[in-house]
Amino acid sequence: MRIISAMLLVSAALASPARAMDNGAAEELKRLDPQTRLEQRCDLEAMERIHKDPAKLVADELVAYAFEEPKIKGDKIRSGGAAFRSKGEWYHLSYTCATSPDHMTVLSFQYAIGQVIPHSEWAHHYLVSE
Repeated sequence: MRIISAMLLVSAALASPARAMDNGAAEELKRLDPQTRLEQRCDLEAMERIHKDPAKLVADELVAYAFEEPKIKGDKIRSGGAAFRSKGEWYHLSYTCATSPDHMTVLSFQYAIGQVIPHSEWAHHYLVSE
């Protein structure tokens, strides 16, 4: 399933203390089909940005399709219904990302962190506890 493998790649790439995409993650991305690579590269960027955000959240998982399917056009993706987990809680997230044609380099990225998602909504939106 594309979704589960996507989350695993994101989690594995961010397991190191530096939290940046390492050579292993880059090699894994190169093995993916172009659309999945675009989604994964932008998911990785979202998690990296969240880790650096002044909100001091520690994203350990991201689901780009939690509330709506991401919109893809060429080398751009807009995910208005994403969610990420930090310290055992899920938060709404939206982002827009543009990459190079090979989908390995992020050229532009904007994001907004939303409110905490109530536990009662987790199962309906494919969000799992740690």
